[in-house]
Amino acid sequence: MFTGIIEAVGTVARATPLGDGRRLRINAPFAAELNVDASVAVNGACLTVVAHDGEAFEVEAVEETLAKTSLGALAAGSRVNLERAMLMTTRLDGHFVQGHVDTTGEVLSVEALSTSWLVTVGFAPEHAGALIPVGSVTLDGVSLTVARLGDDRLTVAIIPHTYARTTVAEWAAGRRVNVEFDLIGKYVARQLALGQRMAAGN
Repeated sequence: MFTGIIEAVGTVARATPLGDGRRLRINAPFAAELNVDASVAVNGACLTVVAHDGEAFEVEAVEETLAKTSLGALAAGSRVNLERAMLMTTRLDGHFVQGHVDTTGEVLSVEALSTSWLVTVGFAPEHAGALIPVGSVTLDGVSLTVARLGDDRLTVAIIPHTYARTTVAEWAAGRRVNVEFDLIGKYVARQLALGQRMAAGN
């Protein structure tokens, strides 16, 4: 479980094909503190550490992960948002994030304002029910609040702190981002859909 508060920005040192998956070596400031089998969210996707040393850690992204995320586009030199699994004794400053990416979205626009940036991301309309105005959403591992919402797009406001400490500054129109919808919202949407199905069956 994660919070969506990015701990560090790492750099992909190596991306190696592994069958139809990939093995990633990522330089990170906390690499020496990790253990094999630890969980790290890489651009919002929960991955298991399979090796590490004082400079970097390695993870393996299997076919299912590559199909649902943008990790397949990572190459040596790519910068990624990183967060270690949360401790139950820490403050939950973001929101409950599983690291289970639901889909990818496309950055449609980035608008610079005087003290913030408005980023609009398009997504498949079938996911609209998992979002509410002023609700939570995770984009590339960053916990954000939905400022504006349409049937196939959402807009978030980025504060300078987030802009400086994550990969958001690299986002531009056309970029694919990993999207995880709010856990509670997904359960509610699932229960409503099941209820409607049962009612229709009666």
